[in-house]
Amino acid sequence: MNRENRKRSFEKGYYKTHGCNETFTCKICDRLVVPTGAGSEHRNHCPNCLASLHVDNEPGDRAAGCGGIMEPIAVWVRKNGEWAIIHRCRRCGALRSNRIAADDNPMKLMALAMKPIALPPFPLEKIEEMTALMGGDGSMP
Repeated sequence: MNRENRKRSFEKGYYKTHGCNETFTCKICDRLVVPTGAGSEHRNHCPNCLASLHVDNEPGDRAAGCGGIMEPIAVWVRKNGEWAIIHRCRRCGALRSNRIAADDNPMKLMALAMKPIALPPFPLEKIEEMTALMGGDGSMP
């Protein structure tokens, strides 16, 4: 049974108390995703490409009618030091935060973490000028 149709089979809130440990095929990279290795009973994204589906309004409720692709756009670090992935729905634009899984692709995670440094919101050629405007001497070693 498809993950997006699962909400029809169980009562509201079922996945809040029961693990979602079924095998599924990723809609982005077509890899078979198995629950083992995630380090959790709640597998909610592909460990290879980190993509997910928009099936929840609240974690585990399976109440979202959207069903769009949730693409990974960033990572952040929670208070306890745990990393989480920020997903954005391609269809409706909803943002969600999901814990990383033990078997997530470390290179994809690092690429997400480095994205702001690799693609700054200003031209790197202007960094000396911007530093000088902020009161620094603007010199680069």
